[in-house]
Amino acid sequence: MEFKGKTAVITGASAGIGVEFAHQLAARGAHLVLVARRKDRLAELSDELRNKYNVNVSYFALDLSTPNSGEILIGKLTQAGITTDILINNAGFATNNKVADEDRIRVQAEIQLNVGTLVDLTIGLLPAMQAQNFGAIVNVASTAALQPVPNLAVYAATKAFVLSFTEALWGELRGTNIKALAICPGATESEFWDVANMSSKKMAGMQTAKQVVGTTLRELGKRKSRSSVISGSANKAQAQLLRISPKRMTIAIAASLFKKD
Repeated sequence: MEFKGKTAVITGASAGIGVEFAHQLAARGAHLVLVARRKDRLAELSDELRNKYNVNVSYFALDLSTPNSGEILIGKLTQAGITTDILINNAGFATNNKVADEDRIRVQAEIQLNVGTLVDLTIGLLPAMQAQNFGAIVNVASTAALQPVPNLAVYAATKAFVLSFTEALWGELRGTNIKALAICPGATESEFWDVANMSSKKMAGMQTAKQVVGTTLRELGKRKSRSSVISGSANKAQAQLLRISPKRMTIAIAASLFKKD
């Protein structure tokens, strides 16, 4: 897949995997639209990317966890005359509580961001890709999508949705020059743990954002990319183990790993 001269919209672009997507795509010559809540970080990152890679970089400071935020972003893109060739739906967060203890407002924002806005942006930006018969939609799922996760029940369920939705979209786009890919990282070095109020110390096989993004772009670069890919050999081995293990056991193990500190 050729990235040079194409325009990529990246959500959750102010930290972690989003920042790494910005760097690796810019290094391949892609122009960028960065979207996140923190305007100061976006401005700083935009300047860095322009100077380092000589690409066009725009940014919009938006909270995508609010209803209609996808529509607002698409309106801003249209007003700016920006055509999206690549959509990276990376923004998301987790809540680490038993379901009975969850904050209902916080959970509503979690579902809106992880699911609602992701779907809305996909539906809103896909027709233009179809019109030019070129594009890519990357949805960041998680290895948490592969099984129920007590104490992370809402997050895991949203990522299971993202995985299923993306694989179905991949099926709809077969035979076109538009790719759909769900990337499933495991534990990754990022702000995820702080936002979810969790410790990453119990997580084995921790990857860097650079590794996750590298896996994603390598898969997109294949002539026939898959509908989803798990990042990291340890995570792939774990996924294989999940398929043959009793669900009662895997749920119990997940509950112990994500028990609220």
